[in-house]
Amino acid sequence: MPKLPGVNHLDAVRALEKAGFRVLRQGKHIIMTDGTRKVVIPRNNPVNAITMAGIILDAGLSLDEFRKLLTLYAGYPRPA
Repeated sequence: MPKLPGVNHLDAVRALEKAGFRVLRQGKHIIMTDGTRKVVIPRNNPVNAITMAGIILDAGLSLDEFRKLLTLYAGYPRPA
C-alpha cells in the first residue's frame, strides 16, 4: 500500500465532496454519506495516515483516486 501523508480533515471533507459524498452531521466527528456508504472523519489535524487510509477504503475509493481529488487543493504534491 502506498504511503499517504497525514491529511487536514477539512481537505479530506472537500475531496470526498468531490467524490459525491455530502455531510450528514457534524460534532466531534464529521459523518459523510453518498447514499449508500457512510464514512466518519475525526476532527484531528492532521488525520493519522492509517486512519485516513481506512476512511478512503470505506468510501470505496483507491488511494490514487483520493490523491487526485486532493491535488485540487494547494499544499499537496501531485501524483506521479
